[in-house]
Amino acid sequence: MYDVILLSLAEGGGSSAGSCGSACGGCGPAEAQACDTPRVPVLKCADALTRSGARVETVTASSDAEIDAVIARFDAAGRPDGLAWPDTDSKVRLVVATAADGQLRAVLRRLVRRYAPPPSRRPADLADDRTVPDLPPIAILPLDPAGTTDLAAQLGLPREPAAVAAAVLGDTVRRLDLLRNDGGSVTVDGALIGGADDSGAAVPWRGRIEVDDAVLSDGSDRIIACAIGNAGAYAEFDGLPLLTDGDPTDGRVEVAVAVPVVVERRFKKPRVRIEVRRARGRAVSVLPRDGELQFLDDGVAGTMSRKRSWWTEPGVWAVYAG
Repeated sequence: MYDVILLSLAEGGGSSAGSCGSACGGCGPAEAQACDTPRVPVLKCADALTRSGARVETVTASSDAEIDAVIARFDAAGRPDGLAWPDTDSKVRLVVATAADGQLRAVLRRLVRRYAPPPSRRPADLADDRTVPDLPPIAILPLDPAGTTDLAAQLGLPREPAAVAAAVLGDTVRRLDLLRNDGGSVTVDGALIGGADDSGAAVPWRGRIEVDDAVLSDGSDRIIACAIGNAGAYAEFDGLPLLTDGDPTDGRVEVAVAVPVVVERRFKKPRVRIEVRRARGRAVSVLPRDGELQFLDDGVAGTMSRKRSWWTEPGVWAVYAG
């Protein structure tokens, strides 16, 4: 029987997310104390696993180092080249309890950090289209059982604790793409580039956006939104359809750019329509032209002022699917 680790993130757990339902870690003291206590779904999942004969350990991580300590238990035996490498026959299985996709991202970011070899030490047994080996599968335990828009819902994964327990003890695994970026992080679902003012209206910005060899904007357009999709997040922006076919198994990133276009009309005032330009490819780059630019990446807020690139790691991570 397997050893199963039930991992939750405490307030401030990991540099990418907290675990109070706000991916930016914005809890107050009372909520933070609640975050440090295993949630009811976690306890129910642990009970279901124990009844099935699994040895269960619950871990509440409050730092990257504590996440790393859990991940290290999936290491294979030492390699001649000295690289850390995941054990493909591990008897340890991992369940990640998530209140937001940003928390899942925080764990996957640390998995990539541990197992991605430096470019100067790239091993011969790493696939040509990868910078990371196959990561250990994980089970996702949503802390909101009624959620409809998170990645688990998009993938149709089990949400009830007993069903998640059955999945992690089963043999059905789905391999999924992951986006890495040159800022040192990852994207499991999607990113939305561009900010809003105090009223929630989009603030136009300029930037050069390229998908492989296709240029979606040369830097002169006034862009109101740019969506970068691995799955289906940010498929719409303020009611405007952006991404049309989020598929985290096709080895491609989908990108959409929304640009206002003035349409001249004879004998009438010009009108503005929104043009959405789309492309799919292996990689996308965004170069801001007007200084600091806001973005949301798997729901986690950030800013960028320099060129940022995302690229696809096809099939690099996996979920227990029931």
